[in-house]
Amino acid sequence: MPLKTTNLKFTTKLRVAFTLAVLLSYTFSSAQEIIQDSIVAPKVEAAPSTQERVKIDGVVAVVGDYIILDSDLDKQFAQLEASGVSKSDLPNRCQLFGKLLEDKLYAHHAIQDSIVVNDIEVRSQIDQQFNYILEQMDGNLANMLKFYNKDTEKSLRDEMFEINKSQQLAARMKEKIVADIEVTPEEVRQYFNEIPKEERPFFGTELKVAQIVVIPKIAQAEKQKVIDRLKEFKADVVERGASFTSKVVLYTDDVQSRKTGGLYTLNRKRPQMVKEFRDVAFSMQEGEISEPFETDFGYHIIYLEKIRGQEYDVRHILLRPEVTTAAIKEAKDKIELVRKRIIDKEITFAQAAREFSDEDETRNDGGQLINPRTQDYSFELTKMDPELYTQIQDLKDNEITPVLQDEDRVNSIKFKLMTVTDRVNEHEADFSKDYLKIKNLTEQDKQFKAIEKWVNEKIMDTYININGDYRDCDFQSNWLKK
Repeated sequence: MPLKTTNLKFTTKLRVAFTLAVLLSYTFSSAQEIIQDSIVAPKVEAAPSTQERVKIDGVVAVVGDYIILDSDLDKQFAQLEASGVSKSDLPNRCQLFGKLLEDKLYAHHAIQDSIVVNDIEVRSQIDQQFNYILEQMDGNLANMLKFYNKDTEKSLRDEMFEINKSQQLAARMKEKIVADIEVTPEEVRQYFNEIPKEERPFFGTELKVAQIVVIPKIAQAEKQKVIDRLKEFKADVVERGASFTSKVVLYTDDVQSRKTGGLYTLNRKRPQMVKEFRDVAFSMQEGEISEPFETDFGYHIIYLEKIRGQEYDVRHILLRPEVTTAAIKEAKDKIELVRKRIIDKEITFAQAAREFSDEDETRNDGGQLINPRTQDYSFELTKMDPELYTQIQDLKDNEITPVLQDEDRVNSIKFKLMTVTDRVNEHEADFSKDYLKIKNLTEQDKQFKAIEKWVNEKIMDTYININGDYRDCDFQSNWLKK
């Protein structure tokens, strides 16, 4: 019996699982992604001979200039399982094959449409991926190469490059297809009215959450200590020939960049790092070391290693001033007093946030948190960040948490109060109450139809060859051109 694949119409659970596996496990398929000596397929299909196009045993499909190996699917399944996707949520082989066919179709036509992916940007992404994976394997390169069945670091990086570039091409092609799609209020209404009442979606319980944050103040003496130490590092390199990279490895507080010697590649056209960091880096000459300067993360010095057009290779050392015990006690006493005043009804939570909170992002909104996924104030309970959920799960409306101790990328310690300002229980979709959610569903549906139409048209214009048992898959799209 043929296996059925829905390709574009993967279930939401399957899409999430697949995406999670790619992001967390950095799935690597075959290194021979592109057939270097192939001829771009003409608009009217003219199938080359198998000997011309299929040059490697195990090739199960060719899409334009791209190939898919049978082993690619095995690797994808292994990565999905390794990332924790349960067997019941795994796609069948035909479904996964259909997804790979789509990805290659997008990538092939991205090249035809002259969509450009910056190789330097891809290699920078690979550096981050490589270091992340190596860290997960306790820094054992031999084990990492064995896991990915590679003989050398270069061969693994080359494979990573081809897969990452192919993925970026595919993503940008999809972005181009849906870039101009918008929906009108009438389209939203029509979409909602066409959903049978018994099939209307249910939206989970949603909360609005506010917080007040108090951060211990850094003493000026502690700031001066790290400034002086950074000046010593600079003098040691400039005057005594010490290695800047060695200083990074030994002393930087930027743990993420320590294993790369503090290296970052900045591009004038694409903002990366905070503004203060970019401003210093772009004002320097090649080979120069900056004076100490401050950002929200602490104090830095930068060594500008190389300028390549718009690309700047920089190394930096970050030192964070120590937070004293006295400063910590002062901050905690302050927020305890704020909590008492709110409970005693001397001041509302929103007023206290505006007056006392040290968090710029929420202070002016009375402490209201913004959902990073939806950019509004509502958090769906079942999709809430686990840490946030743990902090507010037992709160009743307008009840305040005890003082909580927390930390983030910038602050090693901070104190906060939290409250639930509004709660909407699980309910069936309502057009007036849930307009923005229904609008998003309408837009997604319109985008899906546009992509489906594009795929079906491009299949007919592209050389596609599917071999062996995969021809028995029951595809949603017309990959076999019947």
